[in-house]
Amino acid sequence: MKTQSALVANNDQFLRDLQLLCIVARRSSFIAAATETGISPAHVSKRIAMLETSLGVRLFMRTTRRVSITSDGEAAFQWAQKILDDVQGMADAFAGLDDPRGLLRIGTSLRLGREHVSPALTLLRRRHPGLEIWLELLDRRVDLVGENFDIDIRVGEVLEPHLIAHKIVDSFRVLAAAPAYLERRGAPKTLAELAQHDCLLFRGRDQRFGVWRLSGPDGEESVKVTGPIASNHSDIVRQWAEDGFGIVMGSIWDVAGSLQDGRLVPVLPHYRQRADVWAVTSARSSHSAKIRVCIDFLRQQLTRGPYALVTSGPADF
Repeated sequence: MKTQSALVANNDQFLRDLQLLCIVARRSSFIAAATETGISPAHVSKRIAMLETSLGVRLFMRTTRRVSITSDGEAAFQWAQKILDDVQGMADAFAGLDDPRGLLRIGTSLRLGREHVSPALTLLRRRHPGLEIWLELLDRRVDLVGENFDIDIRVGEVLEPHLIAHKIVDSFRVLAAAPAYLERRGAPKTLAELAQHDCLLFRGRDQRFGVWRLSGPDGEESVKVTGPIASNHSDIVRQWAEDGFGIVMGSIWDVAGSLQDGRLVPVLPHYRQRADVWAVTSARSSHSAKIRVCIDFLRQQLTRGPYALVTSGPADF
C-alpha cells in the first residue's frame, strides 16, 4: 500500500520519471540522458534512485564506466513504454488538429535538415506555438522506436515493413560533374562507361564499391562504379564534384544550385534514379494529431513553400 501511495502522490512527476527511465535504458548512461533532457547527471541519478525506492527494485547496475539495466529494469522499461504510449495516445485522441501540442522529435540528414526542414519547422512552430520541436541532423537513418523519434525525414526507399511512409515530395537523383573534370576525362556517352570514370560515392564506411541503378531510355540499368574518394556526407561529395574530382549522383534538389550557376553540368541527362522524400513514422504514432499536422505542413512547405525542394530536371538548367 505504501508503494502505491508513493506512486500516485505525484502523477506528473511519476510520468517524468518513467520517461527518464526509458531514456537511461536506451542510452545506457546517466550523462547521455542528462544531455538529452537538459538536466544534470546528479538529478538523473537522484530521480532514478527515487523511482527504484518507489518500485522496490533495482533498475540499473552502476559502475564507474557504464550503466547496465537489470532484469527488473527491463520489465519496468517495457511497462514504462506501454504506460507512456497509452498516455500519449489518450492525449492525441482528444487533441484537435487546430491546436496540436507536445514534443515532436524529428530526425533527418544534414543538408536536407539545415536548408529545408529546419526553416519549415520554424514556420510550423510560429503557427502552432503549443508544439515543442527537437530536430536532430544525422548522417544515418534513425531507429524510430529504439531512439524515440516521432518522424524521420529521409530520401529514397523505405524498406522497413514495420514503418509507415508518408510521401513528402516526388524527387530523383541525377548525374553531374564539373566542367573541368569533363574537359580532362571526357563525358561518358553510355551508362556502362561510368565504370571507367572517377565516381564520387556517398556511402557508408563499410562499403568498398557502389552500384548505381538508374532509369533511362532503355529502362533500368545498373553499373558498378568506383572512385578515389568517398564520404558519408552528401555536402562533401558534392563539393568534391565541384572541385573536379569526378562524377556525382545527387538528388536534384541537392545539386540544383550547382547546376544553375555552372559549377556542375549534367552527365547523361536522360538517366535518373527515383529518390522521393518521405516522412517515416512508427505504426503506433502515425495517427497522432501533432504528427499528422507536422507531416501535412512539411509536405506543403517542401512542395511549394519558400523552402521548397527543387524538382525540375537537368534539362531545365
